[in-house]
Amino acid sequence: MTDSQSVKAAETVGKDSRGYDAGKKINGRKRHLVVDTRGLPLLVMVTPADLHDSQAAKEVLFLLRLMHPELTMVWADSAYAGRLVTWAKKHLNLTIKTVAEAVAGKAISPPPARRLTAVRASGAVVPAWTAPSVGTGCGAARRVRTSVA
Repeated sequence: MTDSQSVKAAETVGKDSRGYDAGKKINGRKRHLVVDTRGLPLLVMVTPADLHDSQAAKEVLFLLRLMHPELTMVWADSAYAGRLVTWAKKHLNLTIKTVAEAVAGKAISPPPARRLTAVRASGAVVPAWTAPSVGTGCGAARRVRTSVA
């Protein structure tokens, strides 16, 4: 599973390594995280926040293929849809399954166990009580009650 999160950067962070994510109104960096089905990190890449997921995805997926050639499928949010799906299949022999975003405010549709895995994995990077907000993309966070075993 792969997703990204925009985080604020201090003023001491160089302007060349941070950017403004207009969607989330954050001036900082973006963490791209790939985890396995148990939530263990496979790859982490940091980019300026103004770099869209679809632009960073080619490098993330390429590095993932080099580091883990045994992988055949990656779950991702809708930012990884479109031409990237065919590019990944053609050049990397990776199948990208995109998680359908909410339509008219309904819940995100991956199987609950898979979503909890992504939340658990991001707990190493962000506080464990955060989870994606519905309808704002998988990187936005809000408080939720979850019990992580």
